[in-house]
Amino acid sequence: MKSERDFPALVAPGPPLSEEQAARAARQLTLPGFDDTAQRRLAAARVLVIGAGGLGSASVPYLVGAGVGTIGIVDDDVVELSNLHRQVTHTTANIGLAKTASLSQAAKSLDPNVEIIEHNLRLDSSNALEIFANYDLVIDGSDNFPTRYLSNDAAQLSGIPLIWGSILQHHGQVSVAWHEYGPGYRDLFPVPPAPGTVPDCAAGGVLPGLCGTVGSLLATEALKLIAGIGTPLVGKVLIYDALAASTRTLEFSRDPEGAEVTELIDYVLFCSGSLPEVQGIDAKALAEELSGDEAPALLDVRNDDERAQQHIAGSLHLPLPQLEAAIESGAELEQIPAQVTVYCARGPRSQRAAALLAGRGIKTNYLEGGLPALAEVAPQLLAEHAHTEGARS
Repeated sequence: MKSERDFPALVAPGPPLSEEQAARAARQLTLPGFDDTAQRRLAAARVLVIGAGGLGSASVPYLVGAGVGTIGIVDDDVVELSNLHRQVTHTTANIGLAKTASLSQAAKSLDPNVEIIEHNLRLDSSNALEIFANYDLVIDGSDNFPTRYLSNDAAQLSGIPLIWGSILQHHGQVSVAWHEYGPGYRDLFPVPPAPGTVPDCAAGGVLPGLCGTVGSLLATEALKLIAGIGTPLVGKVLIYDALAASTRTLEFSRDPEGAEVTELIDYVLFCSGSLPEVQGIDAKALAEELSGDEAPALLDVRNDDERAQQHIAGSLHLPLPQLEAAIESGAELEQIPAQVTVYCARGPRSQRAAALLAGRGIKTNYLEGGLPALAEVAPQLLAEHAHTEGARS
């Protein structure tokens, strides 16, 4: 984790400010630590906002007012009457209009000189990287888990920071995922919740002012990153309770067993919970099976570096991202036995891999607790710094 002074300004300063730009920014140019150079960084910045609903419609006006030069807006929805109680940037007159167009109108009414790029589409694995390539940072104000995981992975692969926020009922969360400097959304939430366990705003409701509070926090984090001021919420999540009028900040770090992001996947499938349930096997039971006459086949789904440090002797190796890619593409899995026990460092990766394999008709289970659990009961089964047996052909 970087210290405060180790976070660089994200955007290089643009040309000198015009008289109008300087006049518009007069009240923030007097802020301690904020100067002409910082304002020129904002003017040169390109920010992508995912979602033109409660959070996006609240953050965009503050980005415009602060002087951000280019703002992209991604949304495929239209303004509805039920939106207006919390998405107050939209208007009654714009009901039925694309939210990207409605929010663009509001932005242009604040500053006609701002460049607004409307992406009137649904973000998915086929377009995310191409869109992200044109921006310096991303604000994710989406209201669904597939988009949140997609945004995290696409930002990581694009090498740009992601500011994400979420709201429900009376609570909100804000954090910054910048892979170069700290953990991301997957480190905090490695596994998506089961479908139906977390209601959306339509089902669970949301306090209107919460959108404004969290949306302005998202915009503020963006300004800090662009200008290189303050300490961004990297490795921290700010939690706001509107009813208690309280905030708290929790620190978190990278998940040591987190799967490496190497490509985008099918995030709807990833979050759908449609994978079959699989059984775990405890370390003692597996050790007994491995000591018997008919030892089970084993599959290690950790990454190459983890594998090189320590693994179960004789096990096959196929990192989880490569397994996911193979299954998504419909590739044959001839190198995987018809019955296999999957393991990883702690358990979540192997559980997902086992479920994926079960969906392809392979009889499988996973090692509960991962390698540390096996090391406690049967350390003699582990090989260190040994040659890797590959499952890949």
